[in-house]
Amino acid sequence: MSVNQLLVEKTSKLLIGGFENYFRNFKELTSYAPNHFRERNWRAMKDNHRKRLMLYKDQVFATKSILQELLHEKTADFDFWKETKQAYIIDTKNRKDKELVETFFNSVIRKLYPGLAINEDLMFVHEGFNSCEIYPNDNLYFSYPSNWGLQKIIRSIISDFDFHAPYLNREADIQFLVKAVREVILSRYTPSADTVTQVLKSVFYRNKAAYLIGRTYVGGKWMPFIIPFLHGPHGVYVDTLIFDPKIMAHLFSFTRSYFMVDVEIPFQMVAFLNSVITHKQVHELYNAIGFNKHGKTEFYRDFLNHLGQSNDQFVIAEGIKGMVMTVFTLPSYNIVFKMIKDYFDPPKTMTRQEVRNKYKMVGMHDRVGRMADTHEFEEFHLPLERIHPELMQELRATVNSHLEIRNNELIIKHLYTERKMIPLNIYLEECSLEDAKSAVEEYGDAILQLAKANIFPGDMMTKNFGVTRQKRIVFYDYDEIEFLTDMNFRWKPKPETFEQIYASEPWYDIKPNDVFPEDFKKFMIGRQDVKPHFFNYHQNLFNPDYWNAIQDRIKKGEWIHALPYPNHIRFRPDEEV
Repeated sequence: MSVNQLLVEKTSKLLIGGFENYFRNFKELTSYAPNHFRERNWRAMKDNHRKRLMLYKDQVFATKSILQELLHEKTADFDFWKETKQAYIIDTKNRKDKELVETFFNSVIRKLYPGLAINEDLMFVHEGFNSCEIYPNDNLYFSYPSNWGLQKIIRSIISDFDFHAPYLNREADIQFLVKAVREVILSRYTPSADTVTQVLKSVFYRNKAAYLIGRTYVGGKWMPFIIPFLHGPHGVYVDTLIFDPKIMAHLFSFTRSYFMVDVEIPFQMVAFLNSVITHKQVHELYNAIGFNKHGKTEFYRDFLNHLGQSNDQFVIAEGIKGMVMTVFTLPSYNIVFKMIKDYFDPPKTMTRQEVRNKYKMVGMHDRVGRMADTHEFEEFHLPLERIHPELMQELRATVNSHLEIRNNELIIKHLYTERKMIPLNIYLEECSLEDAKSAVEEYGDAILQLAKANIFPGDMMTKNFGVTRQKRIVFYDYDEIEFLTDMNFRWKPKPETFEQIYASEPWYDIKPNDVFPEDFKKFMIGRQDVKPHFFNYHQNLFNPDYWNAIQDRIKKGEWIHALPYPNHIRFRPDEEV
């Protein structure tokens, strides 16, 4: 074997070792979640989630450093990496996590090879989810045949998932579940000999909740369900039983933090979820179970496929142009592309790096269903012919330093991708009064739920919020977000003198982080026929004492849990979370 071949083999083995180190640590951190749930150690749950988010980037950097030291000038050798990829394919062909291993290879080579864009000779571009081997499902889920009867099935499910903590009322939980199944499924379908219920053996942990994911084959089709458990001060309890596909989709939303769930074969888990959470794409499901870097890979593959099957042009996104980001989209694709501008117009005074830090902050934080997840890309290539002239003019005027044109391609040095939504200000201009009332209620709820997660949005104008397909309101402008605990919420001092009453500028001292909630009414809602409803429904928004009360709870160490489903479907709506 030649020296070059030895180096190729060693590089392949080091890359696999780097991935295995990442995956081992990923599984170890994930394995702590059941203990944290059992002990109600919510601070540890939160810290553990944050540690896990940092693992991938840290391991890619560590592997890159080792290979840089080993390879020197070989890092830019096209033929060397082509051979290494082939060796890597052979070394990983029998792995059950093959798709993740391929993404790790891509991540490292992109950091090592100077100026490397997507290259099919050197990278795994189109392999992915559909190329994974199907494995037997023996260890994936529990099965409960219909001839057991409903009572035995429910009791068996509760028994199989013992959280090793006192129950609030186990028997009541069983009867709640039995009643819900009878009302929703057995009122419409009659079980037959082939009816079976399957529940994933792995529990999905997130924040203060634990979720069982399952499906029942009845009436000639699979009926998916989710059972959320909470651990309150008086013990563990079943909170509800979810059959509504919209609520299930929301649990796996791009606005939610990733689950902590034990995954043995990632593809197999995603395939099961894909049959249950049918509204979600494969890349969203990988994100949801914590493999967001591979989720990014699957998203990019989906984007490439769509690009090859469409012919519309990229255009400026609808809505009011922002002062910090230039946003464009492909009309036929449900994504927007966001670029940080070269220069910010006053009153914005931040730097590009500060904006990037805000996006990182969101990525590390609990998004409580109210902030959009993003993927960050470098060296993003688009066909030049697909760029609309008006968009090109806008890009040249606002982000020119991050553009390069080469071989009939527009190369963007840095951008974020995010789910496309209707800007709330546009939605309110066009919707009915009833829809507008629901939207402004959601808008206020979003702000207050973010506050309870220790996020102050900063710029709360409706143009910075979007409306999803399910008409949920989501915040997506992150350049001014701060931790709520860093803000100072104040009542406005009352003027006492003639000079104070008629002063053209505030006559009282205002510090950088001072916030006057009374002033929110001036800019929050422009639509006149819905303003009174909003002001009445969300009176607390304009009360500094309410904001300070939330702040105090957070400062005392409380983690305020935001339920990802309506309170009215809970079995015990008044039970403390």
